[in-house]
Amino acid sequence: MTHPLHLLGVDTGGTFTDFVYLKIAPLSTISATTGDQVTADVLIHKVLSTPQAPAQAILQGISEIGLKPLVQSGDLLLIHGSTVATNAALEGKGVKTLYVTNEGFADVLTIGRQQRQELYNLQPDPIKPPVPKELCVEVGCRLDAQGNNILPLTGIDIYKIQQAVAEHEPAAVAINLLFSFLNDADEKALEAVISDRTFTSRSSFVLPEYREYERGMATWLNAWLGPIVANYLNELCQVTTPCPVTVMQSSGGTIAAEQASNRAVNLLLSGPAGGLSAASFIGDLIEQDKLITFDMGGTSTDVALIDGKVKLTNEGKIANYSVAVPMVDMHTIGAGGGSIAYLDSGGMLQVGPVSAGADPGPACYGLGGENPTVTDANLILGHLPAATQLGGNLKLDVKAAKQAVATLVEAAGLATEEIAKGIIQLANEHMVNAIRVISVQKGYDPQEFTLCCFGGAGGLHVCAVADALGMTQAVVPVNSGVLSALGMLAAPRSRQLVHTYRKPFSQLTEKEVHQAFCRLKHNGIAELMAEGLLESELTLNAEVEMRYLGQSFTLAIPCNWQQPDLSAMSDAFHLAHQVHYGHQMASEVELVNLRLALKAPNVAIELPEIDIKPLTEAGFCHVHGVAGKVPVYQRVELGQGIIIQGPAIVCEQVATTYLAPGWQAEVDRFGNLQLNCQNN
Repeated sequence: MTHPLHLLGVDTGGTFTDFVYLKIAPLSTISATTGDQVTADVLIHKVLSTPQAPAQAILQGISEIGLKPLVQSGDLLLIHGSTVATNAALEGKGVKTLYVTNEGFADVLTIGRQQRQELYNLQPDPIKPPVPKELCVEVGCRLDAQGNNILPLTGIDIYKIQQAVAEHEPAAVAINLLFSFLNDADEKALEAVISDRTFTSRSSFVLPEYREYERGMATWLNAWLGPIVANYLNELCQVTTPCPVTVMQSSGGTIAAEQASNRAVNLLLSGPAGGLSAASFIGDLIEQDKLITFDMGGTSTDVALIDGKVKLTNEGKIANYSVAVPMVDMHTIGAGGGSIAYLDSGGMLQVGPVSAGADPGPACYGLGGENPTVTDANLILGHLPAATQLGGNLKLDVKAAKQAVATLVEAAGLATEEIAKGIIQLANEHMVNAIRVISVQKGYDPQEFTLCCFGGAGGLHVCAVADALGMTQAVVPVNSGVLSALGMLAAPRSRQLVHTYRKPFSQLTEKEVHQAFCRLKHNGIAELMAEGLLESELTLNAEVEMRYLGQSFTLAIPCNWQQPDLSAMSDAFHLAHQVHYGHQMASEVELVNLRLALKAPNVAIELPEIDIKPLTEAGFCHVHGVAGKVPVYQRVELGQGIIIQGPAIVCEQVATTYLAPGWQAEVDRFGNLQLNCQNN
């Protein structure tokens, strides 16, 4: 496949839509070190999102950048990441979904794994079930653990489904039958009797893997969010035709938009996965392979840990939902610049997870918003200068921000600035707790890592978050406000495939393992070839998930799928078990899951080096709690090697960085701000 010469990365967030355009040098321009194509032009842009019709913001950005002719000629490849699915899940705004399962299993998604959110709370708040009882439909068919029919699917079962669809008129139907990963005939038969007008999701397509709860939750999420994602992508493809569109998946690879419409659950970390890919790229540039990242946008914040490489997990969570499809190992919370502050019934200040979004947005946007938000608080405190124009053209209204926060002043009995300070502290604490989940709770010491912040609001909170975690190093990447969009341009087209194949090693042959991998390979290659790729371009990496008989959890072991060696796989598992758990067992080893990753080559990205020039101040502003005037710098004017002492503010087109007292920033040769705490 020939790489296109014009690439546009687009990250649609809850508040802003970000753009990074790359014009690739002609094929005759070859990198002396890598032999790959190198970038010739880079252009960034940001516009307010349009939540009711997200494609409108994309079209607006394309027009303002001047790329309409490339779209109309089909010479532009649009690589898209979106938090549309993420935000819908966080805010509980999925569609009405009918859940179909076997008799006696309607409560599986409600019961879950019976894991308490608050272990020692004897009177926890009741948790709303994912699917209301009236939307759960049970059918009488049943398979055994080998995939053989015990009870056949009957006409009565089919009639029951048709009647439920007619009665409830759901926007989507999720089908999750026991052992469908071994035999999908019944699920396909039920899918066939549901109207094409109703989005249908079956577990044997979404996640052909054992564990009925995880498989059912993934299938329900795919259905619950599917119509929202499908409608969005269909609209986008219609208005950008003939320009090809690919979509970032949660696993860090891209997929054609036409195929992504049926895989909403695989897009839950679509935008954030792009940011993590770019953060890894930045880490390589600054020679830091141990990063804790936090991406703070308008609606949500995503945190992750990179220890040498980006990690994938099949035990992810979004809000309170388990998500077992492969995704970058990331923790997402409902805290962003647009998160709304309020007083709860006890008079305590709370922040989020509900967001003002882009319409009407924070009060300071001057678009009709009246609720106080984190962005309003940053503006009142001076962390965000009043003269700042977000995205380059959105002027901020300080008076409107103060009026919004003033709604809390009388009830709280505090000054406006103190309320704003409390809002910021609460938002910071939410992010700090999220970072502890992916670091401290997994045995990592945050102080051994560099904090990498991005997203439009990340730079405003980076120093405070680092201080709370005892971290002394941080980096604000160049173009940090649109870093997720940048990362999408480097992402390869890929698939992460899984299939349960449970069998003790004593009953397993190398031939059948090879054949099972070949079936996975066939499915993945068919999808990627449908996107115009050649089989010869693809690289394949296989893993087998194994455990001792009787165990509940597995360990992933790399495997040569073409020539599986059962003895080598067993030895590798014993060693891995020793490393992870400190011991080995004499029990027999069992194969559980096969995993196959298919990846196409990606375009190499090279950032230009910035010039060396003297430091010039753009102005001054007042920051609450800081004596004297605080210097304000324009990031585009900062030359290589410049050192800035906090307190200071660095403004740019797509983000703002607040350098707190006691912190120092140095501009590296690529324009990244490398921060160091001077208080130690």
